[in-house]
Amino acid sequence: MTRDAKSAGVMAATVRKLRCAVYTRKSSEEGLDMEFNSLDAQREACEAFIASQRAEGWVLVRDRYDDGGISGGTLERPALKRLVADIQEGLVDVVVVYKIDRLSRSLVDFTKLVEVFDANQVTFVSVTQSFNTTTSMGRLTLNILLSFAQFEREVIGERIRDKVAASRKRGMWMGGFVPLGYDVRERKLVVNDSEAALVRRVFQGFVEMESCTKLVQVLRAESTTTKRGRPLTKTDVYRILSNRVYLGEAVHKGTAYPGEHDAIVTRAQWDAVHAVLQVSPRVRVNRTRNTTAPLLRGLIFDSDGRAMSPSHSRGRGGQMYRYYVSQAMLKGGATERPAIARLPAGEIEAAVVA
Repeated sequence: MTRDAKSAGVMAATVRKLRCAVYTRKSSEEGLDMEFNSLDAQREACEAFIASQRAEGWVLVRDRYDDGGISGGTLERPALKRLVADIQEGLVDVVVVYKIDRLSRSLVDFTKLVEVFDANQVTFVSVTQSFNTTTSMGRLTLNILLSFAQFEREVIGERIRDKVAASRKRGMWMGGFVPLGYDVRERKLVVNDSEAALVRRVFQGFVEMESCTKLVQVLRAESTTTKRGRPLTKTDVYRILSNRVYLGEAVHKGTAYPGEHDAIVTRAQWDAVHAVLQVSPRVRVNRTRNTTAPLLRGLIFDSDGRAMSPSHSRGRGGQMYRYYVSQAMLKGGATERPAIARLPAGEIEAAVVA
């Protein structure tokens, strides 16, 4: 064997095999039933390019990745999904296409695919555009494209934010969780009369009771639920009381604007509720307890059958605790007390109401 032949043999032995997958795509289905169609033409050109790189170790994989009649504006393509899956399984080293737009027409989507390629050490080649990420010029071109993709994302984000802000300032409904009291029709909030009555009930009840806990107990006793059919909680009530949508307003970054939808409560009702909310919860609780008659007076009895009387004590900071107490305990002189001599009023009242 000559020296040149030996050198060629050594080089062949050291060339790394690169598995090449050809991806083809055609937007319309027109012509796909022909014996030789656009997908075949793309594949033929790609296979010829791979053959020209055989000395570099390029070999064609057997699987075909052809998407016929599918737009390049989406990544939801069966063959492309298979290609990505095979890349992630380590079955592909080089992706070859006829033109870059066969892979994607969107710079943003193209960037996502390149990120998948990079994460799996896969290179990308466009045979008609001298685009090859295995070369320094190809990588430079890729970086330029990715920079434009980043610029495109930022511009789109700014446009969306500006559009949302402008729409909010015009009082438009911009989607999201639909508040109790409204339905959405043609992308606008429309008053739901039955739910709106409940919202007004919440506002009125809070002003009258000055207690979210008591209001929730009453609402649950009336089998009142949220829009999704769940029993109302204190959190739900506070959200209702603080949602300016019920005033007919739309809020953007803390600023309220007149909304396109109808209000459910009046300004007077809103102001009355928030006047109560500005009072310390502890003050409201004590004030409510002092002015509200015990719910179970004359209706609760100890184990001896005698009526239990409402009573209270004060802890540190002046906080008041209410109880229902047996007569024997109140009189103090009895040698034997009933098995249940004292009950916490709040807990027993809540249990009865529930």
